[in-house]
Amino acid sequence: MGMVVEQRVTLPHPNLLEADWADSYSVRVDRSNLDPMDVARDLMGRAPPWVGVLLRIRNLIVGFFGLKSAELELTNQDKIGGFPVIGHDDQHVLLGFDDRHLDFRIIVAVEPDGAGLQHVSLTTLVKRHNLFGRIYILVITPFHKLIVKTFLQRFAASSGLSHRPA
Repeated sequence: MGMVVEQRVTLPHPNLLEADWADSYSVRVDRSNLDPMDVARDLMGRAPPWVGVLLRIRNLIVGFFGLKSAELELTNQDKIGGFPVIGHDDQHVLLGFDDRHLDFRIIVAVEPDGAGLQHVSLTTLVKRHNLFGRIYILVITPFHKLIVKTFLQRFAASSGLSHRPA
């Protein structure tokens, strides 16, 4: 469909200065009133069932190595999709935590993009601490990309996507 586009991420990034791995995807929506906290809750809180299955498998595997489990659920204001909210402003929500093998941040951004349009992006930053962190990112990257693209496509489809060229 070509709705979701990959964006370049420049490192070092101000939200995780020591990040050594990053990716970012975005979609343009035909809206002008989206709030980043609502977008983050929508993106992370309505996962397709197969994402839940992948997360359960991931949690079983990483539990053996001492990594925190990831949960996809709407808990309270301080967490979105199981990820702690580190900060937010009128265009961005910053989620993430630091772990033994890696630190990560997820940035959900909602920015104006011409008359009546907004640009919604999901950027992931990771600082890998050791060999396990590197192997983990290598293994999960294809799943991560698929999940992020799926989340953005579903969001765009439910928010009235603009079919204008990017």
